[in-house]
Amino acid sequence: MNSGSRLAAVAARAAVAELSGALSDEEVVERVRAGETGLFEILMRRHNQRLYRVTCGILGDPAETEDVMQDAYVRAYAHLDQFAGRSSFATWLTKIAVNESLARTRWRSRFVEIDAMTEARKDALPPLWSQEKGPESQAVARSLQAVLEAAIAALPDTYRPVVMLRDIQGLSTAEAAECLEVSEGAVKVRLHRGRAMLRREIAAHRISCFDSCR
Repeated sequence: MNSGSRLAAVAARAAVAELSGALSDEEVVERVRAGETGLFEILMRRHNQRLYRVTCGILGDPAETEDVMQDAYVRAYAHLDQFAGRSSFATWLTKIAVNESLARTRWRSRFVEIDAMTEARKDALPPLWSQEKGPESQAVARSLQAVLEAAIAALPDTYRPVVMLRDIQGLSTAEAAECLEVSEGAVKVRLHRGRAMLRREIAAHRISCFDSCR
């Protein structure tokens, strides 16, 4: 790459960075549709972490997650003209990622490694306990975090996406229903059952820890 090309590339990245905080998702979409295709990078940067968490939560495999995310971005870019603004762009993009992930799980015929998300993405879930300073309480917290992540990864495909979208990503029932293309009632039922499975798993872990300490 010659000096002129390098300068042009630097200028393009600077322009993207400058516009990143100034434009809404919908404004970026309109400019990409109008021909400023490089601005699609703004959308990728904004939503990359969210898509990673959702996709990895469904697949449980970081390497596969990266592949599916690339497929989701390509599909979103190719069908950007279909974004009608009836929901937020974030919800629309998440729906594509969820559909790509579920399609991958349907043909994948191997056992899901329940430790995949724990090992590859230690911060995949926000802390769900009080932050105490003692080494013993920290050890218990780490153990509970690992159990929770493993339990979510091991949930049946019917329930895992709902738990990820509602409890981890904080989507509303309506948004989760749109992403999964099911009714809001189905989301509520699946979330209730998924949470019940997680509670049983965590309760069993606590009993096991109590017995081992006796």
